[in-house]
Amino acid sequence: MAPVGTAAQAHTADPIITQLVAQDNVRWYRKKNLRVLYLLLLPTCIGIEMTSGFDSQMINTVQIAPHWQKFFDHPAGSLLGIISAAYNLGAICALPFVPFVNDTFGRRIAIFFGSWVMVVGAFIQAFSNGPAMYIVARILLGFGIPFCIIAGSSLMGELSYPKERPIMTSLFNALYFVGALIAAGISFGTQAIDNDWSWRIPSLLQAVPSLLQISFIFFIPESPRFLISKDKIDEAFQILVKYHAEGDPDSEFVKAEMAQIEGTIKLELENSNRSWWEMIATAGMRKRVIIGSALGLFTQWSGNTLISYFLNDLLKLIGFTDPNFKGKLNVGLNSWQLVNAVVISLFVRRFPRRKMYMVCVISLLFCYIAWTVSMERFMTTSSQSAAIATIFFIFAYSPCYNMGYNALTYTYLIELFPFAQRARGITIFQFFGRGAAFFTTFVNPIGLDNIKWKWLITYCCWLGFECVFVYFMFPETYGRTLEELAFLFEDQTLADEATARVEKQIHHEDNPAIIHATGGVESKAYV
Repeated sequence: MAPVGTAAQAHTADPIITQLVAQDNVRWYRKKNLRVLYLLLLPTCIGIEMTSGFDSQMINTVQIAPHWQKFFDHPAGSLLGIISAAYNLGAICALPFVPFVNDTFGRRIAIFFGSWVMVVGAFIQAFSNGPAMYIVARILLGFGIPFCIIAGSSLMGELSYPKERPIMTSLFNALYFVGALIAAGISFGTQAIDNDWSWRIPSLLQAVPSLLQISFIFFIPESPRFLISKDKIDEAFQILVKYHAEGDPDSEFVKAEMAQIEGTIKLELENSNRSWWEMIATAGMRKRVIIGSALGLFTQWSGNTLISYFLNDLLKLIGFTDPNFKGKLNVGLNSWQLVNAVVISLFVRRFPRRKMYMVCVISLLFCYIAWTVSMERFMTTSSQSAAIATIFFIFAYSPCYNMGYNALTYTYLIELFPFAQRARGITIFQFFGRGAAFFTTFVNPIGLDNIKWKWLITYCCWLGFECVFVYFMFPETYGRTLEELAFLFEDQTLADEATARVEKQIHHEDNPAIIHATGGVESKAYV
């Protein structure tokens, strides 16, 4: 599908590095240093979303536990809503501080700090003496997670080899379902405990992913792009040499990559004061902010919070009240979500971003319409087949959502925002996403209590709007490096200037690979 609307105005630099990467036929698992890097990124960055997944399913499944219901006096309506929404309220409170920590102290320090906040929150949550303490603990958990998510997604995208970057950043969100599955399994297992530890144990174990991040974060290098922004050029170059060239300091690819990163970041910083004001100061940044803000809303207002936080209530509406059945169904659903999320993430390199988003939103719309009809049929006729159909559409929803809003979210955000504004751009996305999640987790139980199946109609209408917005507003970013996308919405002269700076440094008269990839113009290589 050709770009339309705003997307038609997108500008990119010449794909010099992209073409060089295409000539590398060695698989990542045959590169020792890259293997080690990806292995260490698993607990430190990719695994960050396990905490969010654990939280959503933990708060979902403990509601099934009779002792949790008794301890908190069977919360419903607004109290249940604020218990669920407190996590996102904490995240919103943290967002003004996240870009400062990221851009001043680096990605690793941000992850380290946020992880410790979540460990403290998990312990307070596990030993809560009532609803107030429980809510405060969940606010603390939410306060820590944006530091980790924004830093982790940026660090992973900025460290990964260009060929694997889309897969790595797509797996970032897929690991959400690892945490969700573990939480569902643990919470289901602890239901057999006939005391308050049936819900305290899952709450305590929510600290485990954060403890993993704390333990391993300083075993991985800092972002070379962050180091370049702090004039630590040699340190950044050594990181690229070790992980992108397997220790070969004479690698022409790394020299070219370093030249592109350094040249583009310098050009960005020359045209940026790295303030919040510049996020709306130019037409190009305003477009990015609008798209990033909408993406934040879409990831939470597409009906997913109903399944993540209120599956118990949905199942009660269609006649399923047995805690054992609901627990098993929840484990099965999370297993299915994990499988299809990982599989979809492994194929993101093969398809353009806009096509995947359009298929995602259209399929979500049809899925939700069918789900609404099946739920209405059950509540009108008590038909068992309608109840089974509702469960089917709950399962069908997962791959529809994951192909866009799960697999592509951070891949797309990292490509959309240039380095100088990346932390603030993802923070804006988080603000709208967390705000939307806070709103929906608060109002969902109220809507389900008051108007039952009709509440789903609001999501059908919103998904129709998403289809229109994605079609007209989302640009294509497929098949380019981060630096080649740095001036996506700016004047073409900036993209051309970035290309010229790279060409000036990387062309070799006697290097056929570089000459072929960049069109044959000769100039001095980066040294």
